[in-house]
Amino acid sequence: MALKVFKPMTAGTRGRVDLVREELTTDRPEKTLVSGKKSNGGRGQGGRISVRHQGGGHKRRYREIDFKRDKHGIPGTVKTIEYDPNRSANIALIFYADGDKRYIIAPKGLQVGQKIMSGENAAPTVGNALPLANIPVGFTIHNVELQLGCGGQLVRSAGASAMIAGREGEYVIVRLPSSEMRKINGKCYATIGVVGNADHNLIKVGKAGRKRHMGIRPTVRGSVMNPNDHPHGGGEGKCGIGRPGPSTPWGKPALGLKTRKKNKQSNKLIVRRRNG
Repeated sequence: MALKVFKPMTAGTRGRVDLVREELTTDRPEKTLVSGKKSNGGRGQGGRISVRHQGGGHKRRYREIDFKRDKHGIPGTVKTIEYDPNRSANIALIFYADGDKRYIIAPKGLQVGQKIMSGENAAPTVGNALPLANIPVGFTIHNVELQLGCGGQLVRSAGASAMIAGREGEYVIVRLPSSEMRKINGKCYATIGVVGNADHNLIKVGKAGRKRHMGIRPTVRGSVMNPNDHPHGGGEGKCGIGRPGPSTPWGKPALGLKTRKKNKQSNKLIVRRRNG
């Protein structure tokens, strides 16, 4: 995918880098697979902000993605490759032989008109979904299930991929993008290939207003706040934070604090942590 570097005609185009989305084939989603999406501005049921820096932005419609890939043994044809405002990856519209239509995450190299299939007997080619036990060692995969029947939960963002590293009994050892090695049940499904739109991380939005269009509100530094608003606040002029390390607005350590439960049930399935 090519990059377009804008000339500094305005302040907003100075430094702006965007994608030339040549692989997209339509700008209209499939109506039967689209639903409304409510924006809550980061607020919960009680009306209080629980997630900061969210709110506003352009209205979006949610595209229902088939993460389960449970159309086993039924061939499908790639009809379109589309943009999805709800994720970094592109999506592909699949027309199945029984008349069903579904969206999937578009892997790198998927072409319009290509045939795909899911199931135990599917070939290990790009876009096909198979149980982990049926995928050869060394193959790259994405949209990986953690629990059988729950649909893909891992490796779904643009350019991401995992790798089949080995087998151990009923489990398959998968190397995740974080470099963590984890055992996953061999009956869980995954899709062959690397998620497309890998140049997504090279985008430079160019101006603050585009971030607001995305629904992302500004981040205020704690050092410019008052002491009653943030642990880093207060002091005369520019000064240090006066603490051994940076803190969150609620006084917890911002760096290095371990939050994972020591006796978490899935600890036994992690062969090697991402940090060694």
